[in-house]
Amino acid sequence: MGTCEAVLSEAFFLLQVVPGGRGALAAFVDRGVLEVRFDFQDEQESALRLLRKYSNTPMSFADACPARMSELHRESCVFTLDHDFVAYRRNGRERIPLLAPW
Repeated sequence: MGTCEAVLSEAFFLLQVVPGGRGALAAFVDRGVLEVRFDFQDEQESALRLLRKYSNTPMSFADACPARMSELHRESCVFTLDHDFVAYRRNGRERIPLLAPW
């Protein structure tokens, strides 16, 4: 499963209030279940384009990276807890496939 540093950072922050949450996330990373597969340097122009496009949503940096990843990996599905993702589009008009608990 692929992610980006921004999402990992946000997840570690949010999991600090869940007993064992940060350790479980770290274990996923250690075991290779969760891998960083996004290089912002390579995708800077496209990620910043998304941030500008959705500046009124607002789209966070941690949203822009997986939104861009969904453009690069069309077979992907984005797991999110963020309702704003329903408004985001990949490649201009396509809905981003989501896995969300709401």
